[in-house]
Amino acid sequence: MRANVGDVLRFTGRRVGTPEHRATVIEVLGPGGGPPYRVEYADGRQTEIFPGPGCLVEADEADLAAPPHVG
Repeated sequence: MRANVGDVLRFTGRRVGTPEHRATVIEVLGPGGGPPYRVEYADGRQTEIFPGPGCLVEADEADLAAPPHVG
């Protein structure tokens, strides 16, 4: 898994009926965009996490709009 500051991590429920939750990456602590990540939840809580298999990365829209870096 690779993520950048501003990306959103979506944690899907492992059981039926378990709600999904999201957290925004505020710091990448691993090499090359890898975990662990410091994240912030909508309620302001912050924590350091190593995402598991039920986690998806949604790229920050500003990253998607930027032209690719050549060099």
